[in-house]
Order: sequence, then structure tokens, then C-alpha cells
Amino acid sequence: MQFTASTVSLTVDDVTASQEFFTTRLGYTLQQAADGFASLTRPDAVDLVLLARGIQVLPPEQRDQRASGVILAYTLTDGLEEQEKRLRDAGVEIAMPLREEPWGERLFQVTDPNGVIVQFVEWAAPDTA
Repeated sequence: MQFTASTVSLTVDDVTASQEFFTTRLGYTLQQAADGFASLTRPDAVDLVLLARGIQVLPPEQRDQRASGVILAYTLTDGLEEQEKRLRDAGVEIAMPLREEPWGERLFQVTDPNGVIVQFVEWAAPDTA
């Protein structure tokens, strides 16, 4: 088996709001869109599909679910502080301010207009104390 791409599909109440967030704040590009659907891409990250809650293309048992309990995590090589400041200055809700975990993970989280949690991570040397 060989994969050619990875895509995360998120069911949200307002596709347009999430589409705008991911394209204007996180650099995604719109590939395709239709009523209740948007496909977004970014060459250095997983692709995203946004589906409107209740859309008929989903099986009936999935139609009323929302993206919850999912964290989209992006690993950065540097500039974590600058990205948090840029997003904060742009009015993006910071769900968890920048912090460093004892195992060496530096991270912060933001929330898109539909409550999707997006986490940004850098790895540092773990604290051995």
C-alpha cells in the first residue's frame, strides 16, 4: 500500500467560516467548493475537507456530528512565539497560551470559528531535572 496524500475531514456548522480561517490565517488554498463543502490544501501539511453538519453525502448516523475531540497539530521548525503573536494580533482565539512541557514539547493552541482546535508544536530538548 502506498499513500499519495492525507486528508482530514471535519464536520462543522459553518463551512465558510472555517474555510476563511484556514485560508487567511493558516495559509491553506481552496481547491474545490460547493454548497456545504470545501476542500483545502497546503503543500507542507495535511489536506482538509470541511463538510456542513447535516450534509446528505454523509451516512445518516454521521450527519449531525461536529468536529470535537480532534486536535489538528502542526509541527514547526522555529518561530513558535512569532506565530502565536501573529495569530493573537489577528484576533484569533488563543485556546492555550504558549507553554513548554517537561518532555520537550513547546506548544500553543488556537480555536477556529467552529471550535476546531489547532495546535502548533516545536520540540526542544527535554527537561532532565
